[in-house]
Amino acid sequence: MSTINNLVSFIRDQYKTEKFIPLHEPRFRGNEKKYVLDTIDSTFVSSVGAYVDKFEVLMQEFTNTQKAVAVVNGTASLQVALRLAGVKEGDEVLTQALTFIATANAIMYNQAHPVFLDVDLDTMGLSPTAVSLFLEEYGDLRDDGCYNKSTGRKISACMPMHTFGFPVHLDELLEVCNQWQIPVVEDAAESLGSYYKGQHTGSLGLISGFSFNGNKTVTCGGGGAIVTNNLELGIHGKYLTTTAKKPHPYEFFHDELGYNYRMPNLNAALACAQLEELEGFLLDKRNLATEYDEFFTNEGVKFRKELPNTRTNYWLMCVELNNKSERDMFLKATNEQGIMTRPIWALMYRLPMYESCQRDSQKNAEFLEERIVNIPSSVR
Repeated sequence: MSTINNLVSFIRDQYKTEKFIPLHEPRFRGNEKKYVLDTIDSTFVSSVGAYVDKFEVLMQEFTNTQKAVAVVNGTASLQVALRLAGVKEGDEVLTQALTFIATANAIMYNQAHPVFLDVDLDTMGLSPTAVSLFLEEYGDLRDDGCYNKSTGRKISACMPMHTFGFPVHLDELLEVCNQWQIPVVEDAAESLGSYYKGQHTGSLGLISGFSFNGNKTVTCGGGGAIVTNNLELGIHGKYLTTTAKKPHPYEFFHDELGYNYRMPNLNAALACAQLEELEGFLLDKRNLATEYDEFFTNEGVKFRKELPNTRTNYWLMCVELNNKSERDMFLKATNEQGIMTRPIWALMYRLPMYESCQRDSQKNAEFLEERIVNIPSSVR
């Protein structure tokens, strides 16, 4: 209990308040109001406007990719990214059960089937070893791609999620997936500002999706982005998310099933201002992580840190407790004292709509599910 009391004092000192401290709240201290008011004055507040274009360029520059497409939220970005990667009705997508539900939902929105494989203990993200073992047992490589021998379905994509901004072991995962001719679609929703061996997350797979929800490092209320180095795919993604309407000064003609997933200019204005502040946000969060690490080391608690050859954005910082009962005590005590903490997500196969999905042993995922706790991580 002394650790909890010390932690509450430490966090209150970091955020200089005796009020309730949330897990992650946005900071608006740049050009947010200026750009939003400019958008209102322009009357271009909907899906067409200069800030949408600017936002896409900024995302391309920051992630060092060929094409970014602004969309309405992170889930939409993943749904369309999977379709662009070739996922069709009845196909399968390899992913992790230790994730936010949007990962699995995006697969289902394409009328495909998630296959839940284990994570690595160090990254908390999809394990290349687990993927390799699964494919060695169930993979059937044919002329038109990889199939699951146990179901007969085509495995059309592999979607790792960079948990809390910690990059998965991408080199190893890409090697395995390339061997089995399975495209990698990165769920980079939580990892804006994270790097793997010097490359931004979301830029190494075929295509990826980011989120700009209210609790992300950078937010525009909602919002998302599809990012890719495949220019042709990116252009098609822009087309699909703008209702697949053929360009014409006044006539309406749509030649395939598209989506009205356009990010409004109003949101894009906010996003542009937030992206201007991103480097400062990342620095502040990195400094907070260093202070947390020192604090928890003195308390004998494991604070989750970035791995060699990676640079995490420390979106949501977390500790690893010794067991579920210690985790539950930690959660109860901190929340009762006005410090918001939360457990990691319930594993996807524990949810009724995903309980029948194929999965492996999930040894590491279940270990982490019982021990990981997120702690306040807002920019100060």
